[in-house]
Amino acid sequence: MDFKIDKSNMRQMILDFPKQFPEGIKCAKHICLDNNLLWQRVENIIICGMGGSGLPGDILVTLQPLDIFAYKDYGLPLQAGNESLIICISYSGNTEEVISSFQEAIKRRLPLISITRGGKLAKLSKQHNVPLAKIPPPYIPPRLALGYQFGALIKALSNLNLVPEKLIQETIQLSKILAPEKLEAKAKKLAQKVFKKIPIIYSSRKFKEVGMIWKNSLNETAKILAICNYFPELNHNETVGFWKINERQISNKKLYIIILRDVEGSQPRLLRQMEIAKKLIEKEGVKVEFVDIEGKNMLEKIFSSVILGYWLSYYLAILYGVDPTPVETIIDFKKKLAKNKIKFLD
Repeated sequence: MDFKIDKSNMRQMILDFPKQFPEGIKCAKHICLDNNLLWQRVENIIICGMGGSGLPGDILVTLQPLDIFAYKDYGLPLQAGNESLIICISYSGNTEEVISSFQEAIKRRLPLISITRGGKLAKLSKQHNVPLAKIPPPYIPPRLALGYQFGALIKALSNLNLVPEKLIQETIQLSKILAPEKLEAKAKKLAQKVFKKIPIIYSSRKFKEVGMIWKNSLNETAKILAICNYFPELNHNETVGFWKINERQISNKKLYIIILRDVEGSQPRLLRQMEIAKKLIEKEGVKVEFVDIEGKNMLEKIFSSVILGYWLSYYLAILYGVDPTPVETIIDFKKKLAKNKIKFLD
């Protein structure tokens, strides 16, 4: 493997990932809202973010029983009302969908918090006196800044008594418990198996956001197509699609299915569904592998799995001979989009 292709040293970013959690919490310690803005009980939380900046919302949806919506579009969803708390997250601060959500929240005078590294979102937040959690330098790819953004998000919500203090303590503990170096070899071996194949990531519904994070990381870091879905829903449709796939669509040797499995925390019938699906798909000549999720609580399980996905994407990038950090296609897309100006608040 030629590690010289890793010009920005993403490997070190992954190794340093657990350090982000306490730093993210620290940058949101001052976040509070005027009592006039929270004039009644918050009934739902809408977290606006795209790409890597949308991941903290995805994970919070998995963790909390509150009405939490991870929103990835312009404006605000139908669920946004006077009882909503809007949180806009953009690592760069210039994501136009998130700026649009910010603008809509300002117009409707909804309770609003921003999390960003700078850019337009930081400027607008200061102009409109919106509480701002500013992520510290240096710059890293937004998909790898998840620890900063998640830490800031839960600290802001804790300050408003919307998540328990226990969640803050468990998040801080991640910086001591998570050991990326112990997952590296496992992912490296898996990358060798997935190389030159289309990875399909399956998980339970509880971990479907983790599956999506794996897919997104494979897209952005390894620059390859990846697919994800979740049990039990996929057993009612997608498994049929593998029937005679070698004859009808694509070589069965070009696919590799990874099932993220939480052995201790899953309903026994769900585990049985995974086993049956594995056998049915393998019958069509497609390789299927279980990857068991590790961790003592939900937070550990989520982020240990995220790190494993980072490593898999990283080593696939190295195998393909591409720099894992840049996302030229996304940059090109944003440049083309910027030619059609959109009017935002000043």
